[in-house]
Amino acid sequence: MDTASDSHNLERDALIVIASNRGPFSFKAKRDGSFDVQRGSGGLVTALGALAERHEVLWVASALSAGDRRWASAQGTQPQNVEGIRLRLIRSERQRYEQYYNVISNPLLWFIQHQLWDTPRNPSITYETWRAWREGYVGINKLFADVIAEMVQGADRPVVVFPQDYQLYLVPGFLRQRLGDRVKIQPFVHIPWPGPDAWRLLPVEMRTAILFSLLMSDQIGFQTHKDAFNFVQTCRFHLADAHSRGSRDTIHYMGRAVKAQAYPISIDVEEVSALADEAQTRLLKSQLINATGDHQLILRIDRIEPSKNILRGLEAFRALLERHPEHRGRVQMLALLVPSRMEVDEYQSYLREIMAEAGLMNAEYSDEFWEPVRIIVGHNYHRAIAAMQLYDVLLVNPVADGMNLVAKEGALVNQKDGVLVLSEHAGVFYELGDEALSVSPFDIHSTAEALHHALTMPVEERHRRAETLRQKVRGADVRRWFYAQLEDALRASSSQARNASTPDTPSATRSAASLTSEGVPADSTPNPKA
Repeated sequence: MDTASDSHNLERDALIVIASNRGPFSFKAKRDGSFDVQRGSGGLVTALGALAERHEVLWVASALSAGDRRWASAQGTQPQNVEGIRLRLIRSERQRYEQYYNVISNPLLWFIQHQLWDTPRNPSITYETWRAWREGYVGINKLFADVIAEMVQGADRPVVVFPQDYQLYLVPGFLRQRLGDRVKIQPFVHIPWPGPDAWRLLPVEMRTAILFSLLMSDQIGFQTHKDAFNFVQTCRFHLADAHSRGSRDTIHYMGRAVKAQAYPISIDVEEVSALADEAQTRLLKSQLINATGDHQLILRIDRIEPSKNILRGLEAFRALLERHPEHRGRVQMLALLVPSRMEVDEYQSYLREIMAEAGLMNAEYSDEFWEPVRIIVGHNYHRAIAAMQLYDVLLVNPVADGMNLVAKEGALVNQKDGVLVLSEHAGVFYELGDEALSVSPFDIHSTAEALHHALTMPVEERHRRAETLRQKVRGADVRRWFYAQLEDALRASSSQARNASTPDTPSATRSAASLTSEGVPADSTPNPKA
């Protein structure tokens, strides 16, 4: 926008479209034909709740549960207002959804972006993988784009579309093909974006389709500057006509200048603080105090997935007890683990390994009064908040993590001036690393020594670090995270993007119009360097 007044009017009048695999609400059908509605607890839902007070928000998501599917069937093709958000749930064929989600999105893309594949053995791209790509991933991404296009086709105001995460990488390309430059498209990638070499695991057609589609956006959001830089380098390396022109955060491609921008996601400070004071949380806190006694508490709260590095955390705790026997009988590790993607074989195997290691440690070190490791499996957010108030040490040691909000939640609500032991591979490291004890997630010895340092740190230093962490978290609320993206999207313009490129470059609209059924531009060629 050319003036502050125009910018204000655009922000006020814009239609905001969110596209995500999981929606903001889940539904359960009742006998009388009505539905129970449960609001999601994620940060995105929180941010959008506030956004809906000032803007019209349309949210397009997958119908995941049986209740969701029944609600979607009952509502038809028109979005329905749910707590101020216009919601449209997409019902897809179950087999296609399985292909899209459990073959391509997880584990293929997830494992590539967290660099978890054992490459001498996996992945193996088979006929079934290709079928899942074409029928499932491409098909459902196109379905999302078609639904969004239908919803906004006749809009008489600016439209900004925010596709969320790796499940929907192809939506920008298909949406640009349908609507041209009439919409602004700004996806956000919640998970890490690795460097160019990691993307060699994908066949050229898949890789090209993903990068091409993302570059049909006006801007792309990432958790950290490192992720944004890696994206630019990935495009430069794998697309013949992609150039950065010396920039670390902008890629020029097919007539567009697309910026890769860091927007570190955060938490709802007010909501988390309120949950910490709820009666249910106080009861669970009391129970945890009784269970842990007067032991110092090392806490970890994670989803059960290999990227969280839970096994090496247990091994580091074992090393602590071996090298510093003075902690035996005085320190307990509590692991609150949330089941995640248990339909994926790798996740089932990882849980078995975790439980086996914890059992062996307890068998080796326990006495009649003390058990070194306690694991609780299940999802109970109140219990997690209660435990965060009690830790002496919070261990966050992922091998790769887009952000890790547990570190921010813990820093906010902890009441014991607890010390954060933090992996340098967590996205949150770039915000909180200065006041944490940083570790390499692969270095068991140094992690054990960091745990010892944290447990024996002088009171004054603990307080200084903890207070600084609290202030940093309070100063960066999740609403600011989303509003920063919205403001940047509304300031951007397609004409600015085109003017930034050479005039003889094919237009993005013409390129997008020649997409094949796989989402790849018909005349695309990979970079020979790749």
